[in-house]
Amino acid sequence: MQKGEGVYNVVVIGGGTAGLVTAAGTAGLGGRVALIERGRMGGDCLNTGCVPSKALISSARLVEQIRQAERWGLLSQEPRFQFEAIYARMRERRSKIAPHDSQDRFESLGVDVFRGRARFLSPREVRVGDTVLRAKNFVIATGTRAAIPPMDGLDRVPHYTNETVFDDLVEKPGRLVVFGGGPIGCELGQTFARLGVEVTILQRPHRILPREDPDASELLLRRLQAEGVNVLTGATARVVARSERTIRVWADVEGEETRHPIDGDAILIAAGRTPNVEELDLEAAGVAYSKSGVTVNEYLQTSQHHIYAAGDVVGQYLFTHVADAHARTVVRNILLPWFKAKREDRVIPWCTYTSPEVARVGLNETEAERKGIACDVWKEPLADLDRAVVESEEEGFAKVLTKKGTDKILGATLVAERAGDLLQEFVLAMKAGVGLKRISGTIHAYPTYSEIARKVADRQQKARLTPFAKKLFERMYRRRRGS
Repeated sequence: MQKGEGVYNVVVIGGGTAGLVTAAGTAGLGGRVALIERGRMGGDCLNTGCVPSKALISSARLVEQIRQAERWGLLSQEPRFQFEAIYARMRERRSKIAPHDSQDRFESLGVDVFRGRARFLSPREVRVGDTVLRAKNFVIATGTRAAIPPMDGLDRVPHYTNETVFDDLVEKPGRLVVFGGGPIGCELGQTFARLGVEVTILQRPHRILPREDPDASELLLRRLQAEGVNVLTGATARVVARSERTIRVWADVEGEETRHPIDGDAILIAAGRTPNVEELDLEAAGVAYSKSGVTVNEYLQTSQHHIYAAGDVVGQYLFTHVADAHARTVVRNILLPWFKAKREDRVIPWCTYTSPEVARVGLNETEAERKGIACDVWKEPLADLDRAVVESEEEGFAKVLTKKGTDKILGATLVAERAGDLLQEFVLAMKAGVGLKRISGTIHAYPTYSEIARKVADRQQKARLTPFAKKLFERMYRRRRGS
């Protein structure tokens, strides 16, 4: 059958993580699948998100280590680098990964790839260019884009988002004003500061990373300030103006009677995300959606049950690994509609890749209190971990919440240079129903960062030793000594 003709098992709209995994999975199982992508294959993660940002973060981390060489017993020195070379390295690293998501690779897997804008004509038809595609099932995986806040003058000055800063920025700005103190704002704010840019972060809430544990937010704030980042919380940018080469931002800052002026050479907007739904003509398909994204049930079905949605366009958890998990669920549910799987909403890890990293799974203290969930809190400072001490990376902690009076893990927050990797032991424990007692009884190699999990578990286990039990054990020891 010719490309575009007949009926497909699945037509996927969007070539980011959710769309690619859905297309590859369906084709791999023998299904006939079409993939529509209007931009670059790989979507946000490969081109303007995870991959380029982490490549820059990697270079900036090394720059900062050289700058802090005395901590490792080296002579004090200033790092020597060219901003343009670091950007070139980021793009080279990205290009090395890109073939995995390329059109050629997916066509080699048996996927019919169409380039252009997709638009529903009916619940069973989608137009792309001059071609009309028909399918038994559709998957909407169009992702999100940077939200641009309404602000007087913003449309008259150049500004960047994550979608433009990795390709359109051609030289190092002297001063950068970042709108937003969430994960993207904190990651890139710290990165540019380490690369010699004067950075100011404007954060509307009263703390950065407001979804995270307050202790984690406070620790990261101290680190950012120590590295020279100016962070203004309770700050809302109101007016932007340009005078010759200088961009001036006027912000309302709580506690200040007059508007606060911030001068910069560039603006980076990291103030939230907007789902890509406007051009799909979802009304023609009868698919419900809101400002948060496409509305789905626990099986990732939309209001039209043969049409699914996956990834960031669904809202709530905007992470590549969640998009991957969504796609796997959708592939199964389309193939086996009589035995549908529910999407995972309980054990979802995430990480903000600052230095130190802030990683989390499950509940934190603030959420547990808000939901009225009784819990015990176990906190272990990284400074008590021998490996962290010898690596001069003691700043951070592990905090684990357990169900009141038990060792059942309800959530964990880790703040450490390798927090994203260290978190996975708690993720697996929660998924498998393993409590802190089992972790405490598991041998961990010494000296490793992973010992932080055992140390937290040991703390919980030691707390179970009641005064009565301790006295009982003391008597047993005395009897065995014969005294």
